[in-house]
Amino acid sequence: MPEASATAARWYALALVVVAADQGTKWLASTELTYSVPVKVLSWFNLTLHHNEGAAFSFLADAGGWQRWFFATLALAVSAMIVFWLRDLNARQWQLSLALALVLGGALGNLVDRVHLGYVVDFVSVHYSGWYFPTFNVADAAISVGAFLIVVDSLFSSFVDEQSPENGTS
Repeated sequence: MPEASATAARWYALALVVVAADQGTKWLASTELTYSVPVKVLSWFNLTLHHNEGAAFSFLADAGGWQRWFFATLALAVSAMIVFWLRDLNARQWQLSLALALVLGGALGNLVDRVHLGYVVDFVSVHYSGWYFPTFNVADAAISVGAFLIVVDSLFSSFVDEQSPENGTS
């Protein structure tokens, strides 16, 4: 197996681990929690089962149903792009590969829900002093961390590349 393919396979495996963790925790939340009834874990953290028919922060949740297939198609397109992008990265680009694998796993985890259920299962509720962050799940967390890492990589990898000896600077 060529180096790029072997490297990509590792990142695809990580994406599948994210999907499995996401789907497993959503199954537990769906079977063990009562819809919209918070279970206090810490003073700032509850488990609260919600069904999100929209995108992040319930964007377009009340749009009438078309958003299910729109977001499913978008997740599929982004996932396909990431699969090819990961295939073309080399082993030295592990930070970007990690970020993309997290986004891929999260997108696929939520895609499974959208296609199978028509909504995304959310259950992690973080709050402080009466302010509640929108409920989310493992897939959403993976996408958020991955997106953050992509931004960090894009900011710092270009700086590192500009300072590398191959470019005549030091």
